[in-house]
Amino acid sequence: MGHHSTWTWQELLVLLGGLWLWGGSAQPTPPGPTRSPAPQLKFRLAGYPRKHNEGRIEVFYNDEWGTICDDDFTLANAHVLCRHLGFVAATGWAHSAKYGKGIGRIWLDNVNCAGGEKSIGDCKHRGWGNSDCSHEEDAGVICKDERIPGFKDSNVIETEQSHVEEVRLRPVVSGARRRLPVTEGVVEVRYKDGWAQICDEGWDTKNSRVICGMMGFPAEKKVNRNFYKLFAERQQLNYRLHSVSCTGTEVHLSMCTFQFYQGNTSTACGAGMPAVVSCLPGPLFTSGSTHKKKQRQQQQGQLRIRLKGGAKAGEGRVEVLKSNEWGTVCDDRWNLLSASVVCRELGFGSAKEALTGARMGQGTGPIHLNEVQCLGTEKSLWSCPFKNITQEDCKHTEDAAVRCNVPYMGYENLIRLAGGRTAFEGRVEVKRGSKWGTVCSDGWTTKEAMVACRQLGLGYSLHAVTETWYWDASNVTEMVLSGVKCAGHEMSLSHCQHHGSSLSCRNTGTRFAAGVICSETASDLLLHAPLVQETAYIEDRPLHMLYCAAEENCLSSSARLANWPYGHRRLLRFSSQIHNNGRADFRPKAGRHSWVWHECHRHYHSMDIFTHYDILTPNGTKVAEGHKASFCLEDTECEEDVAKRYECANFGEQGITVGCWDLYRHDIDCQWIDITDVKPGNYILQVVINPNFEVAESDFTNNAMKCNCKYDGHRIWVHSCHIGDALSEEASKRFEQYPGQLNNQIS
Repeated sequence: MGHHSTWTWQELLVLLGGLWLWGGSAQPTPPGPTRSPAPQLKFRLAGYPRKHNEGRIEVFYNDEWGTICDDDFTLANAHVLCRHLGFVAATGWAHSAKYGKGIGRIWLDNVNCAGGEKSIGDCKHRGWGNSDCSHEEDAGVICKDERIPGFKDSNVIETEQSHVEEVRLRPVVSGARRRLPVTEGVVEVRYKDGWAQICDEGWDTKNSRVICGMMGFPAEKKVNRNFYKLFAERQQLNYRLHSVSCTGTEVHLSMCTFQFYQGNTSTACGAGMPAVVSCLPGPLFTSGSTHKKKQRQQQQGQLRIRLKGGAKAGEGRVEVLKSNEWGTVCDDRWNLLSASVVCRELGFGSAKEALTGARMGQGTGPIHLNEVQCLGTEKSLWSCPFKNITQEDCKHTEDAAVRCNVPYMGYENLIRLAGGRTAFEGRVEVKRGSKWGTVCSDGWTTKEAMVACRQLGLGYSLHAVTETWYWDASNVTEMVLSGVKCAGHEMSLSHCQHHGSSLSCRNTGTRFAAGVICSETASDLLLHAPLVQETAYIEDRPLHMLYCAAEENCLSSSARLANWPYGHRRLLRFSSQIHNNGRADFRPKAGRHSWVWHECHRHYHSMDIFTHYDILTPNGTKVAEGHKASFCLEDTECEEDVAKRYECANFGEQGITVGCWDLYRHDIDCQWIDITDVKPGNYILQVVINPNFEVAESDFTNNAMKCNCKYDGHRIWVHSCHIGDALSEEASKRFEQYPGQLNNQIS
């Protein structure tokens, strides 16, 4: 059908006879100029687990069902496809076979729609059947759950009636009903407008493991069935599934084999009772634990795996520890089985998503593992088969990440935003007891805002707002929380330090309540450590060349007492290259109206404090500091396929684009530390970017860099430069010999 360029009369008669209108366009097409029509296409949504308005997109072309590759896929493509399926629009799309891998041909690749096309066939693409993809790259769409008026639904999938979407644990013990997380109960599946049970005939621990994984728990435990027998006898039960048989590695019950009950379901399961499961929560979710933070630190101390850069608990880039150095995992063959091993190892459930292509930002350092292929039963990622990496195989643009199932804790019901222009911003209101109220904005910083955005499920904090008079749209006026001080990793504001019942706030009134602007993405700045090591040297600079630098406060305080213009200052100089490896551009907090013109540098500076340069003794005492106070931010250079967007010249826009870096060369004024008063000895050079957390980042722990320094009074040796959290704790302790600031997170 697809390779005929002209149509026969018979074909046109068949078309007019309406036999081909199965799954046609959503709207009737008005008569237009006659031209050779495109072949009639059919579309359907497939895959599991999924809702009726989302799924892997499958297209019927040339008498064969096939899929579409996710390369260059856009929301505009999804709009065209969703309208074809009878939905008004798309709300999103999914890549990397989120709804499972299709079979058959991959019909389309590099699809590029403007958004207004009648059919996906009218969009640009590589040609039908011309693709360099595998089914691991099958695209999916999420359509708005609103039908085009008068559309006749053709999205009929033959086998789709036999799938299970929503599953829950229903607590039966009276005390457990109010406690979260729910770790034990009767397994129920959504059926019609209610919930139905599963017959436990043949139910085993592998089935329980799958259910616990879905609920966010790493493991299952034995359950006392006798108690539930009484419950089963007293209740009118409605059985939906029986003969469930999982292997234990599935991430969703729908992937196991099972049978549906037909007919009279209330008399079903004669020999059994409803399936009951009890789960073991991970360390972060152990109820009643007052030592959560301690547990977390202990847990991280023992583990050789961690998640970085995610907004929520249980998501992030996967990093592993090898030879005392943290590195990333390449996304070749990365799938849900391997991702689930990571999630369970870290105390979460099975994996919701196995993300590829550095979707949680790029890591740094070595890439330790490639082509990881877990079976799903392993206790640790290190037990899975993998290939050691060679430099040509992988780049950090291919870093693997995960989203894990985490237990439902209900934290989002204790917080809300009021008065914002979008759902991502507003004044923060929290629930204390039965009362909603505002939060005092004294000491409200990016860290507290990060926790609020996480609790709301809205990603990262873009701005911590301390005056919210322009959002004053709620009738809530009472303040219920003050003195909030967070470390930044908490899941709820109530987990942070805060004042008790006696509130204390400098500026009361709703106009000074705390607010946030949240964002799904954030920047992530990182210093290129080897460059500091390669470029460090000492210069004795005459005082008569330092007037401008002195005005800008770039010398140590003793310079004021020097015999100007005679004599010199001894400067430790080095280049610094600051990369943005995140998923959003790094923009200065201050607007253009408050940027400051600097006569020495001949341009505007957009940030007062962007970097701290310090020389410390091995026990952590500061002996010299570089006053690199003001900064102008620009893209000095970028990766191959990234265009520069920011430059300081001519009062230009300032910032650092994702994939670009800002280079401050060693010969620029103030790119130094004044070490005139430092005595010979062994020291640590420490550089911290964005030290006051003024601008949002997805990860503040990698903002510090450290080097060992040996100074003999004439020369300086700088060696072992590394990012603050790049080494194991053991190696860091050996390096530092003091318990001070290990990285940008103050301990």
